[in-house]
Amino acid sequence: MNICRHSGFKLWGVGVLLGAVVAPSATAAATAAAPSQAAAPRDGRHDFDFDIGVWKTHLRRLVYPLSGSTTWVELDGTTVVRKIWDGRANLAELEIDAASGHLSVLSLRLYDPQSRQWSLNAANAKVGTLGVPTVGEFRDGRGEFFDQETFNGRTILVRNVWSDITADSCRFEQAFSDDGGKTWEVNWIAVDTRVK
Repeated sequence: MNICRHSGFKLWGVGVLLGAVVAPSATAAATAAAPSQAAAPRDGRHDFDFDIGVWKTHLRRLVYPLSGSTTWVELDGTTVVRKIWDGRANLAELEIDAASGHLSVLSLRLYDPQSRQWSLNAANAKVGTLGVPTVGEFRDGRGEFFDQETFNGRTILVRNVWSDITADSCRFEQAFSDDGGKTWEVNWIAVDTRVK
């Protein structure tokens, strides 16, 4: 996920070092100009601040992902999101009552100041353990997070997307890919409307 940014920095440093050996005067000028030209890495520690509060959640869930099924269920519930560590983490609790029973989902979102990325860690009360974290970041008002996990005995990719973010609403979407990311099947769509 942000490997290219870190690799780019390392390659830039190697280029400066090699340039110093070949052409010291040109390298000195480039090195002096580089810090002012380079943009500071974006600090995303407050990217989830928009989500703090109480939300009415309308959920659409694909019943049998990656099976060819098009059967969806629609559910309504409440999500409460609390800020932790001055916004560098938060805890979201989704509660839904459905005909099939009660659904409780917990999401612990943690910001890594080194990578400047978030990890989204979810747990379902029926299972009681954290799943594989999806990792990513926000760019231009859209958050994208990815992981690799096992589903029905196969290794798949998982993508979570936050979009349509306003002061009073947002959209969360989860999709699976079993072909290495060539195609994605959306299986979870949550639209939140702020209560307070």
